[in-house]
Amino acid sequence: MAHREPSGPTVVTGGAGAIGSVLVGRLLADGEEVRVVDNLSSGRREHLPTHPKLSVVVGDLTDPPSFEAALEGAGTVWHLAANPDVRLGIEQPRIDLDRGTIATFHLLEAARRHDVRRVRFSSSSVVYGHPRTFPTPEEYGPLLPESQYGAAKLACEALMSAYAHDYGLTVHLFRFANIVGPAMTHGILFDLFEKLRQDPSRLEVLGDGRQAKSYLRAEECVAGMQFAAARTAETVNVFNLGAIDRISVREIAEKVVAAHGGRARIDFTGGERGWVGDVPQQLLAIEKIRRLGWTPELTSARAVDRTIEEMVESRRVRP
Repeated sequence: MAHREPSGPTVVTGGAGAIGSVLVGRLLADGEEVRVVDNLSSGRREHLPTHPKLSVVVGDLTDPPSFEAALEGAGTVWHLAANPDVRLGIEQPRIDLDRGTIATFHLLEAARRHDVRRVRFSSSSVVYGHPRTFPTPEEYGPLLPESQYGAAKLACEALMSAYAHDYGLTVHLFRFANIVGPAMTHGILFDLFEKLRQDPSRLEVLGDGRQAKSYLRAEECVAGMQFAAARTAETVNVFNLGAIDRISVREIAEKVVAAHGGRARIDFTGGERGWVGDVPQQLLAIEKIRRLGWTPELTSARAVDRTIEEMVESRRVRP
């Protein structure tokens, strides 16, 4: 493969999703030409603007002919497409294999064929499994995921590393904490709001409420990815992205109930995990990206507060 400097349009897989649509907006604001590839299984076309430099391909990464043309002449791929719901992978064990590992293989093969030299991947904190070190650094190991979702993310990281070394790609692997924002279609805040919509008098919360994790806003997640990608160019670059602290499930449930008027009874189902495969405690070390000069502005609590405020407004919640 002949070497050339990366140039041309930027491809964003999963670009109609909660994080991808924020990234697309930032890239367009930076003047880039953007091609979105999304099967719209969880993303929404309305999340994307109408823009002369934006094109959208409704294609599936498990079906290369449906998307491969989008990589022609591209310089960079941001790979955010995946099954976004960890619990769904427990119920349907093949979904993360198909939409995660196999889809990533097809994308990397297309990138190789079209000489796309930069690939940036949305991985997850769940690749660490149930760590014993907090905050958990990028060097932590062994990596022993406890869900199908985590296993697929780790397999994708391995494929990215192999293609980088074998075919001259530069890859960035971003391990996310819990990401929240107004365009979510899953996750704890989405679930709690849905439960109160169905029964305003009672809120069932999975686990014992002591699960505690880091929460990062989608726009800060995108800012962190762009910041690190612009300043690092090793063959394989790995970064944690999360807030500097964490918040418990009990605190989140209390905030959601308060936003609905404070009358609902909170019932915990019990147990240290919310579900099979759940990682009850999570806090990522972000010193690596902080040394580059980037730190998120919001704490986990403030990220949750801002998202609750937006959801109250968009759903017209009247306490």
